[in-house]
Amino acid sequence: MTADFHRPTRFPPRMFEGYLGADDPAYVSRVAHDTAAAVLSRVREDPDPEVVARLVSYTDQHGIDAIAELWSQASPKSLPGALWRIYLLRTMIRQDAQGVSLAFQRGTEVSHTIDQVVAGAPTPAGPAEMRDLADTILRGVFAGDFAAALERATAFCRVASTGFASLADDADAADAVHPDRPGMLTQRALRLSALAEELAACARLWRHDSLD
Repeated sequence: MTADFHRPTRFPPRMFEGYLGADDPAYVSRVAHDTAAAVLSRVREDPDPEVVARLVSYTDQHGIDAIAELWSQASPKSLPGALWRIYLLRTMIRQDAQGVSLAFQRGTEVSHTIDQVVAGAPTPAGPAEMRDLADTILRGVFAGDFAAALERATAFCRVASTGFASLADDADAADAVHPDRPGMLTQRALRLSALAEELAACARLWRHDSLD
């Protein structure tokens, strides 16, 4: 099996937290900017459904590391940084659809904002609906309103973050079987909250023609 078609890397929640917790460099490489701009502009000029579908499912075949090598070190408020975070979010959802769906459902129950409406998930939203929503958001990046796609992702992150925080409050820290569960859930809530802020900033920049 060639390097171009290696087995996708499994992506546990701790790795998701590690990527988002890492400090971005002070500069973004020209390669990251050029590849992000080239991919986005070429597809959006001619959004062939088959090409869009291949881009949406790219990490399913090649693994998240293929995208990470290009864009993971880019500034959070840049085009490559935005694309990286959308792919990262999709991977996190697909590899823990059950846990994410539980958090999202809890978030809709305790949140008092319009975020769940903006996110566009059905009610109730199970694992299959979470995976479909992740694909829909990424598809919108390439063949829809780019800022709206980022705003949907932002809203999703906010609802899920609220849900994970609520689940953490419910978790029993004295549980002898899973004593670290409250902390893990809290970390996921914090990471998703940070991700929401970064995606929201990217959406605002895009609407002002300032995301590059």
